[in-house]
Amino acid sequence: MNAYYEQDADLGYLQGKNIAILGYGSQGHAHALNLKESGMNVCVGLRPDSSSCDRAREAGLQVNTVAEAVKWADIVMVLLPDQYQKAIYESEIAPNLQPGNTLAFAHGFNIHYKQIVPDASLNVIMIAPKSPGHLVRRTYTQGNGVPCLIAVHQDATGEARQQALAWAKGIGGTKAGVIETSFKNETETDLFGEQAVLCGGSAELIKAGFETLVEAGYPEELAYFECMHELKLIVDLYYEGGLSRMNFSVSDTAEYGGMTRGPRVITPAVKAEMKKILEEVQDGRFAKEFIDECNGGYHNLNRLRAENSGHAIEKVGAKLRDMMSWLIKK
Repeated sequence: MNAYYEQDADLGYLQGKNIAILGYGSQGHAHALNLKESGMNVCVGLRPDSSSCDRAREAGLQVNTVAEAVKWADIVMVLLPDQYQKAIYESEIAPNLQPGNTLAFAHGFNIHYKQIVPDASLNVIMIAPKSPGHLVRRTYTQGNGVPCLIAVHQDATGEARQQALAWAKGIGGTKAGVIETSFKNETETDLFGEQAVLCGGSAELIKAGFETLVEAGYPEELAYFECMHELKLIVDLYYEGGLSRMNFSVSDTAEYGGMTRGPRVITPAVKAEMKKILEEVQDGRFAKEFIDECNGGYHNLNRLRAENSGHAIEKVGAKLRDMMSWLIKK
């Protein structure tokens, strides 16, 4: 594993270059503002009717259309939703790129699954912060950063890796550490983690635990606190020091109960299903399914969203969170 820090990256590989960031969402605003404050020439590419235009301008950023931004830029970072990148690349990005330009991504989905196939004359790199964008921004303003992954898919100019490292430094990543990987490994591990553990697995575990308690006659409020609310306390301990930190911090009762009963929940059958999920990521079946879902109008996704929002844990949770004055109301 190659790991890089402040001394390994040179902002000179970005200085004097025009940098276009397409999108101004969670990651887009963080990359744009952090690079601008690191002394780079930055503009944001957005649809003319985008609700983000005013926010970007108020932050002191130059805003152009996507096509104008790409035509102006030497380096183009694509921070648009995965499902829209292919169409926008073909209509507005590719026609305005020049040989020797650098095309950058924060996730490898469209390159790895060949939704986007860049011309061989381009550098193609990835800089992927392992954090939501608001933390990329917040830690930068505090003088720190979040860990990042970098990868090089094409190196047309001989400077692709140096540019990726410079970008990571410009957004604060080299203060936390940068690990070199590949588009394949980043994409497949990211999708698997989301589906099996972080989003899919955790959500289903929470709902199943909540339903088990409620069906046994316990109040919904207690079930919510035990299966949803307190999970953050445990996850924070994982984040701070791994499994050992969590087990050290909880009671002996919780530690013993967790170690002896956890394997009865996450059984070999569950792990076998995880392997199937990973295979679907690796061979492209999930990517095709997702792209077909998007192209078909999101019917399955909309149904699943409605089912989730209507679950009892969401209703009781909304009431309980209104009582929690320390939560930021949005």
